[in-house]
Amino acid sequence: MWSPEREAEAPAGGDPAGLLPPEWEEDEERMSFLFSAFKRSREVNSTDWDSKMGFWAPLVLSHSRRQGVVRLRLRDLQEAFQRKGSVPLGLATVLQDLLRRGELQRESDFMASVDSSWISWGVGVFLLKPLKWTLSNMLGDNKVPAEEVLVAVELLKEKAEEVYRLYQSSPLSSHPVVALSELSTLCANSCPDERTFYLVLLQLQKEKRVTVLEQNGEKIVKFARGPHAKVSPVNDVDVGVYQLMQSEQLLSRKVESLSQEAERCKEEARRACRAGKKQLALRSLKAKQRTEKRIEALHAKLDTVQGILDRIYASQTDQMVFNAYQAGVGALKLSMKDVTVEKAESLVDQIQELCDTQDEVSQTLAGGVTNGLDFDSEELEKELDILLQDTTKEPLDLPDNPRDRHFTNSVPNPRISDAGLEAELEKLSLSEGGLVPSGKSPKRQLEPTLKPL
Repeated sequence: MWSPEREAEAPAGGDPAGLLPPEWEEDEERMSFLFSAFKRSREVNSTDWDSKMGFWAPLVLSHSRRQGVVRLRLRDLQEAFQRKGSVPLGLATVLQDLLRRGELQRESDFMASVDSSWISWGVGVFLLKPLKWTLSNMLGDNKVPAEEVLVAVELLKEKAEEVYRLYQSSPLSSHPVVALSELSTLCANSCPDERTFYLVLLQLQKEKRVTVLEQNGEKIVKFARGPHAKVSPVNDVDVGVYQLMQSEQLLSRKVESLSQEAERCKEEARRACRAGKKQLALRSLKAKQRTEKRIEALHAKLDTVQGILDRIYASQTDQMVFNAYQAGVGALKLSMKDVTVEKAESLVDQIQELCDTQDEVSQTLAGGVTNGLDFDSEELEKELDILLQDTTKEPLDLPDNPRDRHFTNSVPNPRISDAGLEAELEKLSLSEGGLVPSGKSPKRQLEPTLKPL
């Protein structure tokens, strides 16, 4: 069974986009069933009804998405899905079901759903519905006329998001106000026709991301500053900045035109010199100088306008930074609401007290358990000195085994034989109350608790 997810893997067929379900060419019996008309009611055979609807509804929407269009007509779909001279007889029912589910919407209904006082700017683009369409809606006839334009709601939202991102990534986004004509040029590739462009603007206005105003006979569009922000009404500042931007463009075009004229005068002077017409060459040079002076004057005015715009942009940036600082201060106040210097000092004192208590406990646990035996430190020091003296007088000869070597910083470890070690051990015994640590052989380490007999 075909599904929109498998669409990218489907082989090429008669679809203008080049992608159709696999059974389109392979299964004659099923395609004959799919091209037949729906029953008058779903209750007659719900299985057949759902099977056909599950095939055609996703195909209609995916076909529109591949084509990059948001406006559908029954006649166009019938032509797109012709197969071996046959036209799907149930497409009108499919469109009615999509309208019922809200995935499609009549173009006229969509325009009426936009609460806007500036829809008039696009009225000339949208054709009035024929009278029979209006009467059919009033009488409750849900049939879809072959020429009526329907709007794919989800596709229109995607197209509106695409246009908004396109604007945000363009140089026009330096200021939220832009001429409608410039925006239309920018969106030429995204919106295949003027009607689609206006539908996209209506969708953006419905989402409160743009607003449109007519100023001195020219329509201007204002965008929201951020992807999640709501657009504010066009104010005097926006209009003033827009006029400055238009003045900048006019001055730039004028400077470019005069530069070309100056270059033309220079070329005429060069040709006159070659022809020996000195007076004509001088006149051309004088015209060039006059043009260059006009260019200098226009450059000065252009610099002034650009400087004002730069200051306006800087002030807008400063306002954004100020708002960010203000929000940061508010957040910091909330986070420090229950924190005072007295509470902080009390908390530090408690931490210090707990640390001192922990140190005392650690010291007690480390030095307080000796298995019930107390040792005299001075006596242990004397005993260690005696052992060192005895070890120096009677060198021991241990086997040459690296694992039995123990090196310390202060006690020499001479090599002794096993017999010598046994003789030495006979001279030593445990002192009263002394212990040899468990797990350590006397052959490897002589503890301070041992003293000579």
